[in-house]
Amino acid sequence: MIKLENIYFEYEDGNKVLEAFDFEIKAGERIALKGSNGAGKTTVFKLIMGLIKAQKGKLHIFGKERKKEKDFLEVRERVGYLFQDSDNQLFCPTVEEDIAFGPINLGKSRSQAKKIVEEKLKLVEMEGFEKKASYNLSQGQKKIIAFASVLAMEPELLLLDEPFASLDKESAARMVYILKKISQPFVLVSHNDKLSQKVIDKSYSI
Repeated sequence: MIKLENIYFEYEDGNKVLEAFDFEIKAGERIALKGSNGAGKTTVFKLIMGLIKAQKGKLHIFGKERKKEKDFLEVRERVGYLFQDSDNQLFCPTVEEDIAFGPINLGKSRSQAKKIVEEKLKLVEMEGFEKKASYNLSQGQKKIIAFASVLAMEPELLLLDEPFASLDKESAARMVYILKKISQPFVLVSHNDKLSQKVIDKSYSI
């Protein structure tokens, strides 16, 4: 599904985070991307989404080499990206509007989007939260709703940046349950090895 070959990336301040980096995820795989702070784990996600560009190397995503901005428009429709900070992902007044935002922008009707909201809230076991204000939720609830909004796009692959961060025990258990239940392959970055091991097939170190 994704293959990164000989990737080099250096930030403007001279910080070299990726040198001759190779990475691959195939259909059905669930991988933890591991490395020390500053090793470039989130950078890898941003490269895959086309938010930044490597100085050198090749990115093959869904069978095509991706180079220019237009190449990544399709990628962003097919890959779901859960941000580390949920406040950057939730920006609508209510939970149902946050979850419906993506489907509506993909051309779904209001009625179709409403059905998707109901389905995803049931999946994450947060039925009844439709009318709640997203900004009033706990950090754990925000993370789960942000994930529901990502899943509402019906992505083929997921990039999960610290999915267990800021979660209380109940929310962490719910996140593990969701990750075990969904069908999509995913790459996750997490400092919580104990929870990660419950949902992944293998790990890859930077």
